[in-house]
Amino acid sequence: MEHDPALPDHDHEHDRGLVHDLPTLLSRRRALTTLFAGAGVVALAGCGGESAGTGTAATSAAATSAAATSAAATATATAAAGTQIPQETAGPYPGDGSNGVNVLTESGIVRSDIRSSFGSASAVAQGVPLTIKLTVLDTKNGSAALPGAAVYLWHCTIDGKYSLYSQGITEENYLRGVQETDSAGVVTFTSIYPAAYSGRWPHIHFEVYPSVAKATTASDKLRTSQLALPEDVCKLVYATDGYSQSVQNLAQTSLSTDNVFSDGYSLQLATVTGTVTAGLTATLNVPV
Repeated sequence: MEHDPALPDHDHEHDRGLVHDLPTLLSRRRALTTLFAGAGVVALAGCGGESAGTGTAATSAAATSAAATSAAATATATAAAGTQIPQETAGPYPGDGSNGVNVLTESGIVRSDIRSSFGSASAVAQGVPLTIKLTVLDTKNGSAALPGAAVYLWHCTIDGKYSLYSQGITEENYLRGVQETDSAGVVTFTSIYPAAYSGRWPHIHFEVYPSVAKATTASDKLRTSQLALPEDVCKLVYATDGYSQSVQNLAQTSLSTDNVFSDGYSLQLATVTGTVTAGLTATLNVPV
């Protein structure tokens, strides 16, 4: 669907379209059925609640380490069952050529620090520092690390807007980037914590490709999904300057009612460690 400038910046009917969502939901139902059959207790623990300690911005190093270790063990066990991360909509602002503009063909898109625009644009996105660390796993190879793959990642600003599309920042391309997975299947992006905007739970979009070459031509996509951010950390971030509108937006939805995550988010809920002042790190295993 082509973007209509006359529409509000966050028209989320794209998340409810029957043509897209019916096959997506059916696919996710099948994935969850496999997950419960193969992972048992692990799956049940992962779906326990919205703030079950999966993402605590702990001041205690011991608590942070324990949370990270527990989440990593759960994700690894789940991925070992052969379950891929759920397929999701890319939304109306992908920038991959599927809805207007294609930033993937531009020189400069392959980068780790996505806070600033590149090319002829130069603005820098402001917000609480966030490092995003994804580990791509190959479910066809015993959920081993998948080196040499590529991840295209994008998310909204502190104001809930998307570069390339939203009014006032159509000429900017910040908060978008591509990275190649290393020998451990890991990509790391330096960014800012995204806002909560009306109608959606705080999230980060990403697409996984077989290689950087495939990513920059937007071809042979392995997976399109979304990362969910934990409630307790969101509340800490949104209490800081610049995020005031996110407080009300966060209160109006939940992981259980969000139109993307409501049918299960155990494989998409990131672990977040660190502090608001020193910076946060969100980690997630991405089985494809």
